Amino acid sequence: MSRTAFCTLFLAVLIIGLAFRLGRLDLRPMHHDEANEAIKFGVLLETGEYHYDKNDHHGPTLYYLTLPSAWARGQKSLAALDEWTLRVVPAAFGLGTILLLAFVAKGLGREAAVLSALFVALSPVLTYYSRFYIQESLFAFFALGFLITLGRYALRPHAGSALAAGIFAGLVYATKETSIIIFAAAGAGCVLALVSTRRICRLTHEQERKGGKWDADAGRVRRRTAHALTGLSGAVFIAVIFYSSFFRYPGEILESVRAFQGYAVRGAEPGFHAHPWHYYAQMLAFSRSGGLVWTEGMVLALALIGMGFAFKNAHAKTEPNPASAGQRFWPRYLCFYSLLAAVIFSVIRYKTPWNVLPFHIGFILLAGWGAAELLKRAWSSLGRKLLLILLLAGCCHLGIQNWNANYRYPADPRNPFVYAQTSPDFLRLVKRIHDLSAVHPEGVDMLIKVVAAPYEQWPLPWYLRNLRRVGYWIDAAGAGGFDGVPVIIASQENAGVLESVLGDRFQAEFYGLRPDVILTVFIDRSLWERFLRER
Repeated sequence: MSRTAFCTLFLAVLIIGLAFRLGRLDLRPMHHDEANEAIKFGVLLETGEYHYDKNDHHGPTLYYLTLPSAWARGQKSLAALDEWTLRVVPAAFGLGTILLLAFVAKGLGREAAVLSALFVALSPVLTYYSRFYIQESLFAFFALGFLITLGRYALRPHAGSALAAGIFAGLVYATKETSIIIFAAAGAGCVLALVSTRRICRLTHEQERKGGKWDADAGRVRRRTAHALTGLSGAVFIAVIFYSSFFRYPGEILESVRAFQGYAVRGAEPGFHAHPWHYYAQMLAFSRSGGLVWTEGMVLALALIGMGFAFKNAHAKTEPNPASAGQRFWPRYLCFYSLLAAVIFSVIRYKTPWNVLPFHIGFILLAGWGAAELLKRAWSSLGRKLLLILLLAGCCHLGIQNWNANYRYPADPRNPFVYAQTSPDFLRLVKRIHDLSAVHPEGVDMLIKVVAAPYEQWPLPWYLRNLRRVGYWIDAAGAGGFDGVPVIIASQENAGVLESVLGDRFQAEFYGLRPDVILTVFIDRSLWERFLRER
């Protein structure tokens, strides 16, 4: 493939990715995790303060990298923010993930890079979570950047590539605690790929031929040590910058280390998030619910084919040509990394569907390479055309699923990527509260008491962010009295207690928060009657 054709096709793929990721970013109600992150960002936006919380939040990159989006739109407070400002950030990194694939064109081939980019652009799961204001899209981007730069360093050791790998490693670490899985899988995959391609042996053999084996080895050790220190310095510097809030709170970097203990406990005692080992594989391969079928089976099948090609003639001697060694190294490196990361994430009992992103990226790269190899090895021109038709049909199917997942069923429980998603019915509750505040004499200062467990309070803080007097309690006893309170929002657990306390002074309405989670809104009858008169 010529460079012009490569650039043209890659641009077309970017446009496809852009169309799927940036349209109607406000279509789906805010997930409670998104709302939690949004409130955390709002504090940073309004006060300039950020403190890492090792218990209930991940790393700080998401918050700091959202600041340009808010500034660009002239939004300086939490109340001024909207879904587009927030969700455009992970969407941008989703597009960036496609762009990064241009850097594997030399190792895997331009055809493989274009096909991989197309699969990423069309992938329903990657698109869905790149429209989600959580860390995952950023995490996948930084993980892929680290994977690529580490591989480039392995093939051609250089201080520049070592520093680039270190910077990406720092960003991965500053984004999410599961970075340790990425480092382990990428490091082990890189070593296994080097050994399997006999790259190390070839380099040693070249040094022996040039003479002075001991001096060459000693010089190589010194250079590699310097490179390692360069990469490590870059990683530490980036991590310290973000966790310390640009050196304002240096002790926070230690908190990020202590966080691993908490997440190890969470992995062993997953609670609500406990899922079987095959959870991710089943989600990607095939799922059916309510007449809807979802699968990225074509991608997985092509990835398996890519793995097969990667290890074909595995025992043959590696050619002395560095380009040939690179062509062997990259698919094996991706294979080892993807399998190791997938196994580790699958073994951990604590599972959420967005954790699939960092290793599914590896499978997609293998799928692109496998598809390119199939086209190259086609038995005839007719066979190649038939393969192209099948690939086109498979891509159309991915595109249809992508559209369904993100535009037709973005909050539907039948969508396998929907996970404890806020119900569209909840938006009726939000509208009711704002309509009531509009007719209340105190307006946005209308007092609202929320009585619910923390899990049932979210995403209320986001949707009620422009109301100034909203209080949150976990039970009715702690909320104090309710005299003069015009609106009370309660979970089902607290609603029964409140009914006996409030008597017939309040009108009750019921709204779905999430599947099987109901909230009750108690409205003072005088306010309710005023609302009916004025609406």
